[in-house]
Amino acid sequence: MTTPNDLTFWEHLDVLRGCLLRILGVSVAFGIAAFCMKDTLFAVLLAPKDGDFITYRLLHIEPFSIQLVNIGLTEQFMVHMKTALCVGALCASPYILYQLYRFISPALYSNERRYAVRAVGCSYVMFIVGVTINYFLVFPLTVHFLGTYQVSAEVMSMLSLESYIDTLLMMSLVFGLVFEIPVISGLLAVMGVLRADWMRKFRRHAIVAILIVAAVITPTSDIFTLLIVSLPIWLLYEVSIGIVKKCEGPATLHSN
Repeated sequence: MTTPNDLTFWEHLDVLRGCLLRILGVSVAFGIAAFCMKDTLFAVLLAPKDGDFITYRLLHIEPFSIQLVNIGLTEQFMVHMKTALCVGALCASPYILYQLYRFISPALYSNERRYAVRAVGCSYVMFIVGVTINYFLVFPLTVHFLGTYQVSAEVMSMLSLESYIDTLLMMSLVFGLVFEIPVISGLLAVMGVLRADWMRKFRRHAIVAILIVAAVITPTSDIFTLLIVSLPIWLLYEVSIGIVKKCEGPATLHSN
């Protein structure tokens, strides 16, 4: 029987192509389903703009109203398609990770497979946690602050649908990736590349780097969003110090 190690380069490419086609097919299927559930999809995504959103009620924020407008002929349709594809990819992500793991696992040793499963599992959970925190906390606070800020009572704020959705999707992606910091730090510690005492020693430098990174990835240019993005990154950095301290040691990926 042919094993994965017996496959030629072109046969590996065929296997990869099949994997990518299955991933694409499932992602598109979820995207189409999300597209057809337009009312439910946008009821969830537009909820943070309303004053009765759960976050505002828990924080006892005074009721407010933000008006979204459409400023382009094709804007609503394009936003609908883009949002549905993004949500479809997110819903299909467990299957995507499974297919990618099936493709690379034959090339790994048994102990490496265990590390890979743990790393991928933790990465996925942390990504979902980051997206959830953004949706329920960071993005609503950003919308409330920027959407209700006025230089004068004579100036009425109206937010475009595209700007709102683009900011939500971008911040969700950013926070999902930012929450991978502890996982990446733990992996680097296991490989002996990172140590907790180094992270403590260069904490001040890290804070400056965090502010620079936050300024680059922040979808808006205001100081409020910059600080609200920087704070979770700094907290994750501090958490990562503890994780690195626990993971560092003589262990390697090839130890039994």
